[in-house]
Amino acid sequence: MEEARLRQILERVQQGTVPVESAIEELRLLPFEDLGFAKLDHHRALRSGWPEVIYAPGKSVEQLIVIARRLLERSGSLLITRLDKDVYTRLLYELPALEYDDVARAAYVEPADSPRLEGVTVLAGGTADLPVAEEAALTARVLGSPPDRIYDVGVAGIHRLLEHLERIRKANVIVAVAGMEGALPSVVAGLVGVPVIAVPTSVGYGASFGGVAPLLTMLNSCANGVAVVNIDNGFGAGYLAASINRLAARPD
Repeated sequence: MEEARLRQILERVQQGTVPVESAIEELRLLPFEDLGFAKLDHHRALRSGWPEVIYAPGKSVEQLIVIARRLLERSGSLLITRLDKDVYTRLLYELPALEYDDVARAAYVEPADSPRLEGVTVLAGGTADLPVAEEAALTARVLGSPPDRIYDVGVAGIHRLLEHLERIRKANVIVAVAGMEGALPSVVAGLVGVPVIAVPTSVGYGASFGGVAPLLTMLNSCANGVAVVNIDNGFGAGYLAASINRLAARPD
C-alpha cells in the first residue's frame, strides 16, 4: 500500500465518512497477499517508497499474469525485469496496459501520478553494455527519476567522455556501466563530486571471466564515492540511483 492510500483511509476515518471497522478491513490488506506460489508484499511501497518489482525468470506465464495483475490493481504501477519478448506478447492479452522495452528486456506500467525528479545520469562504456544500462535507466524512470543517458563513452576514447563533462556534473547520482576492464566508474568518480554507482557487465574477451574482471576493478577503485552492484545488475543500480535522487530532492 502506498502512503497516499493509507493517508486517504485515515483521513476518511477522521472525517467520519468511513466507519472504523471498514477501515480496519481495508488495512488488513496491508502486509502481504498469499497466492500459494508467491506472497505479494503490498506493504513495500509504504516502507520503501516503491511497490514490489517482479523478476521474470523461473516464473510461468500464468504466475506472471496473476502476480502482475494483483500488483497493478494495488499500486497502479508495475515493473517486470528480465522478461523475454515472446513472454511479454503472451502477457499483453491479459494486461493490455503493459509496455515493453526491447533493449532493457523489461515490461512496465508507469504510475500516472509519479513524481518526475531530474538528477540521475546513466553512462555506458560501449554499445554492448546497453542492455544493462537501459535496464538501469528504465528502472530509474519507472521509479520517478527519468535519467539523462550518455552512451559509448568508454575510456578507450576518453575525449568522448570529457566532451560531456559539464552535463555529467549536473547529476545528483551517476550510474556508470562498463565491461572489459571496467575503468569507467573510477575515471568518472575522479571528475565529479556525487555518488557513482558502478555496474560491471559480462561484456569482454576471455580473461574478463564473464564480468569478474570489471567487478574486481570497480571494487578496487582508488577514486572516492564509488559503490558497486553485481555483474549485469542494471536493475539494482537504477533502483539505488532513484533512491539517492529522491533523497537529494528532499526540501531542507
